[in-house]
Amino acid sequence: MGAITTHVLNTTLGKPGKNIKVDLQFKKKEDNGWQTIGEGITNDDGRVQKLIMDGWDLKEGTYKITFLLQDYYLENQIKGFYPEASICFFVDKANEHYHVPLLISGHGYTTYRGS
Repeated sequence: MGAITTHVLNTTLGKPGKNIKVDLQFKKKEDNGWQTIGEGITNDDGRVQKLIMDGWDLKEGTYKITFLLQDYYLENQIKGFYPEASICFFVDKANEHYHVPLLISGHGYTTYRGS
């Protein structure tokens, strides 16, 4: 059974991004809209323990993870330029593990497919 996981690392501080709200959505083909299929808040290690809600089986299609960064920047007294970061990606094999990390700094972010 496949899975989607994530974590956040603040590259300026060299520390995990903790207490960041994360939403996971799936693009519905019928109306091209987004369906929320999970959410969570990053822990002290910058990870969300369980991102996909119970009852959802990973399927092929387009997904979007949105990280709400504004509160994190305010809490940590960081001048942040991006109040949120959204990453769209395609799942082409529903039985695989998709790890989508986010690296942040006050004025930039990047991502990659992790393992």
